[in-house]
Amino acid sequence: MKKILKMSGLILGLSLLPHAQAYEKNKTYRFTVLHVNDTHGRFWHNDKGEYGFPAQKTVIEQIKKEVKKQGGSVILLHAGDVNTGVPESDIQNARPDIEALNNMGYEAMTVGNHEFDNPFSALKNQQKWAKFPFLSANVVWQNSGKFVAQPYTILHKNGLKIAVVGLTTEETATAGNPLHTNGVVFKNVPESAQKILAKIRKQHAPDVKIALTHLGYENANPNSPATSDVQLAQRLPAKSFDMIIGGHSHTLVCMENGKLKTPFQAGDKCQPDLKNGTWIMQAGEWGKYLGRADFEFKNGKTKLLNYQLIPINLKKKITSDDGKTQYQFHQSEIAPEPKLRQLLQHYQDKANAQLSESVAQIQGEFDGKRETVRHQQSALAHLIAQAQKERVNADLVVVNGGGIRASLPNGTISYKDILTVQPFGNVVSYVDLTGAELHAYLQEVAQYQAGEGGYAQFSANVSMTVKRAEKTIDHVQIDGKPLDLQKTYRLAVVDFLALGGDGYPKLNQHPSYINTGLVDADTLKHFLQQRKTVDVRDFEPKNEIVYQ
Repeated sequence: MKKILKMSGLILGLSLLPHAQAYEKNKTYRFTVLHVNDTHGRFWHNDKGEYGFPAQKTVIEQIKKEVKKQGGSVILLHAGDVNTGVPESDIQNARPDIEALNNMGYEAMTVGNHEFDNPFSALKNQQKWAKFPFLSANVVWQNSGKFVAQPYTILHKNGLKIAVVGLTTEETATAGNPLHTNGVVFKNVPESAQKILAKIRKQHAPDVKIALTHLGYENANPNSPATSDVQLAQRLPAKSFDMIIGGHSHTLVCMENGKLKTPFQAGDKCQPDLKNGTWIMQAGEWGKYLGRADFEFKNGKTKLLNYQLIPINLKKKITSDDGKTQYQFHQSEIAPEPKLRQLLQHYQDKANAQLSESVAQIQGEFDGKRETVRHQQSALAHLIAQAQKERVNADLVVVNGGGIRASLPNGTISYKDILTVQPFGNVVSYVDLTGAELHAYLQEVAQYQAGEGGYAQFSANVSMTVKRAEKTIDHVQIDGKPLDLQKTYRLAVVDFLALGGDGYPKLNQHPSYINTGLVDADTLKHFLQQRKTVDVRDFEPKNEIVYQ
């Protein structure tokens, strides 16, 4: 009887202890992590035949066979931003992308900031379509405190327990569309990570811990309050995570002599960053590369054996002696996996039928490159502003550089071209301000620095001098006339900015605020259809905005 009681007490005591480690002592385990990030609708290859999920699947299947033969296991992870960027995906709410990730066997995706570009109902639909969990341990509903997505998942791989924790950048609160983030709280990333890690250790005792993040490798703005992957590793106790697999900054994390290797050439040997005992990885953008990290685990220690950034049918530009240009694969061409290609062809054809409509003739290219629209006043911003100005009978328009995502090419353009330039589906709004109110607004937004998504582009009929040091503006004119502080002016901006996106002053509470319901891309389409032919020279900046 005493023995029975003693055994019962032992069993009861064990049941109260945390879960035991899953691994066997002195046994060597092998596992391979495959990862992508910021695919932004690029489920299909581009016009040069580069990247695309069917070719990516071919590589994944080859790696799975290789790793299985060696007795290892494979983990597939997506570090966020499956949404926004390519019209074929955008108009189908990223359904083809989610279906492709299902088909390839992805096991988790962190929630990126662009997952909030659409109403929350769209995100819920995507979560239903996915056969894998969307993760975020720091995004909660303001009213209930409940998680917007699953905070973590536990993967079981050949006897190992692997915890994957999702973390989303805090800057989504301002960089995301406030209309869709209203009622959502983006909590401090390191604090959220520590809390969820404590819970996971107690309930699961995982052997390997992975942070699947959408934070950005490093902060481009040193004054940003948002946490980067490097800061996360440094602010947590050493080796809190075995690895951080990230996204958001579109960085190819390949280290050489303690620094990011630049320029990086497809096929170069690679090593991820190591900070405070944690490996940091990121695979650029658009599925151009598939990250591959081969690990060995033994007696509680995880060791990186090999790392690669595998190019997916990327090409290099070759110019011959006679000046002709052609494109050659950096490495051997990867054939697309037939079944996935067939599945995605259906979505591609369906989208093309809607997007092929011709809209107008463009004479000269409207440059929408990031290094242009986030750094200087541009013809494309003037064009977009003019379309909105006329549609809502505004006196002036402000456009954020980050809202322009591509160029309008020379020649005949289609609806697809327009949606590539303005993919977010923002709605044009306007507000009637006194000259004094308008001066205060212009003075604030004019201070956004070049390079930021909030960099302010002004309609061509606005001129002023911006004094950076004093944080003031001077010589403000609208339509060639000095700003009258007593007069009323109609200012048009998209709802993203009116609601405080990119840190802009909120206008939606102003008594005169009107949300027109007119989508920005459709407004530009209407303008171009009315004109039929548009010349870029008519919209070129003429030094209307002077920065001092």
